[in-house]
Amino acid sequence: MKIYTTILLQLMLWSGYSIIEWLSEHDLFVYKLVMFGVFLYLAVILGNYVIRSQRKTMLATAISLSIYGSFQMIMTIIAVV
Repeated sequence: MKIYTTILLQLMLWSGYSIIEWLSEHDLFVYKLVMFGVFLYLAVILGNYVIRSQRKTMLATAISLSIYGSFQMIMTIIAVV
């Protein structure tokens, strides 16, 4: 149950990342990369706070990031069509 909760909280965090990335559409790629690193760090810290296991935290973060990336790709494909 802790992993499920962590994934949901991290998906909320990634949604915030999407909004901030959308607001900074004219920024350089380097700044967006740094911002992604900050959000990834926050996701790991949040996961480690809830789960209290580094291995499970990394697993939950990878799962939430893959769900977020898949959703972004699907929405991009839908927007093109």
